[in-house]
Amino acid sequence: MIRGLFVGGVVDNTEIDLDPGKPPMHYPPDGGGGQSRYRLRQVGTGQDGEVACAVYGAPDTPYAEVARVSGERGYARRFEVALQEIEGE
Repeated sequence: MIRGLFVGGVVDNTEIDLDPGKPPMHYPPDGGGGQSRYRLRQVGTGQDGEVACAVYGAPDTPYAEVARVSGERGYARRFEVALQEIEGE
């Protein structure tokens, strides 16, 4: 299971369980109106190569802010992972 972590927006600091494997690029995957609300910004992979957490940022939250908040909340330490930045739209 992957832990989904949210930064910014109305669900800031919320956590959910995601299906194992590859986390979706947007959450929710289908925003209903064609516009996804949160975008994948960081993926935490453990020493075993498995994804343990996925950090999502609200559309109006800059990547630098998501990374700062993620660091303050200690996601890498908490999940014992290396966080990798996800680039893109």
